[in-house]
Amino acid sequence: MTTPTTGEPSPATLTPEHRRAVGVLLVATFVVILNETIMGVALPHLMTDLSITASTAQWLTTAFMLTMAVVIPVTGFVIQRTTTRATFVAAMTLFSLGTLVCALAPGFTVLLAGRIVQATGTAIMLPLLMSTVMTVTPPATRGRTMGNISIVISVAPALGPTISGVILSTLSWQWMFGLVLPIAVTALLVGARLVPNVTEPRVARVDVVSVVLSAIAFGGLVYGLSGIGAIATGTVPTATWVALAAGAIGLAVFVTRQLQLQRTDDALLDLRTFRSPVFTVSVVVMALMMMAMFGVIILLPIFAQDVLGLAPLQTGLLLLPGGLAMGLAAPFVGRAYDRFGPRVLVVPGAAVVSASLWLLTTATASSPAGVLLAAHVLLSLGLALMFTPLFSASLGSLPPHLYSHGSAVVGTVQQVAGAAGTAVFVTVMTAQALALGRTGADATAALAGGIHTAFLVGAALSLVAIPAALAIRAPAASPHDAQQPEQVAVHG
Repeated sequence: MTTPTTGEPSPATLTPEHRRAVGVLLVATFVVILNETIMGVALPHLMTDLSITASTAQWLTTAFMLTMAVVIPVTGFVIQRTTTRATFVAAMTLFSLGTLVCALAPGFTVLLAGRIVQATGTAIMLPLLMSTVMTVTPPATRGRTMGNISIVISVAPALGPTISGVILSTLSWQWMFGLVLPIAVTALLVGARLVPNVTEPRVARVDVVSVVLSAIAFGGLVYGLSGIGAIATGTVPTATWVALAAGAIGLAVFVTRQLQLQRTDDALLDLRTFRSPVFTVSVVVMALMMMAMFGVIILLPIFAQDVLGLAPLQTGLLLLPGGLAMGLAAPFVGRAYDRFGPRVLVVPGAAVVSASLWLLTTATASSPAGVLLAAHVLLSLGLALMFTPLFSASLGSLPPHLYSHGSAVVGTVQQVAGAAGTAVFVTVMTAQALALGRTGADATAALAGGIHTAFLVGAALSLVAIPAALAIRAPAASPHDAQQPEQVAVHG
């Protein structure tokens, strides 16, 4: 397609203003997602410095996940009812404020509060980025732009533990936040100037009941799933079962209320997104991929350190190539999506993810670390083939007024599916390890057997994604898309 010589923006390209805005949003999102995984390596240091137990320290991660699960469903409402720039400034201000609190925290309670504030800003950023990209990017180049988002989503979590390890080897844990803070503040200041308002906000009432129900539903599910891994030991706290029950009931009531409110466009999370078959199937496949990814992320380090005897630094380096491979592949996947559509990517991608899990089922206590490395790189490449097409096809199948709600649904599904994947893998691992231990197997052999069974269950589940991927197709272009650059409202 040739570019017009007139002053009008080409329908196949981003305008310079929008390109700068997307760049700022990508940088800001990279920073906030990097912060999600930076804490894992630091927990032992925090336990020593703050004189807290492992279960208490784990709340720094659990509270972050809970906050994300509660806030993300609300972002669809927020993005539609405030300007793009105001939403960005609010998100990065919250994140920067939380980072400052963490950097100056004298003890656990203040540090936990800072993490919650950080998570609130983080929860807003990714749906805002995806919604903005869908609004300003012409359909012909959406895959390429979504590929850049996939780089952020894949590389940032992979670099988090490595960066954390480097900082902690020479500096105190406070510097994990102190070094991030100036980057976050710079992104805030630059974004306040460069991020345009790409949608017209509309005034509507906030349904407080829906907000409360959302918090109970998604917060309860994530909290319950995060603790159910101990079910095999018979020591699951009552609070875990209460949270799961409250989450399930809250979700049912929340869905019912949204179906009523969306008739007058007052829903907190508009579920008309699921009227699109492509969106629905894409979300289901995405949930399966997130379960696989989070399950592997939690079990691979355990296998590497407790079965193969690798050091933490060796384990971190073992997982780094996979994240980098995913990031390097993302731009090529984006271009392929723009040219060929999603199906030629997601079907092989689902098969590759499944193959990586089946490969992991062959790992034993005597396996070389190279088996784990190969499986993780294979998993990462399979996910790279999946994420960009799933993001692009799912949101691209929606009408523009549902982009923000679709982004919020995708973000919520990622959080809940990640918690579910962790729960499934850990529960299976624990149950099988205990069973093997009762038959006389030593601790290492029992753990290896438990992880093998967990990978086997994950591999079996991954097979479901392959036929489902066949149903994903490129969204049909709409008249709005064809004229999108001219129709987008931009306010300085």
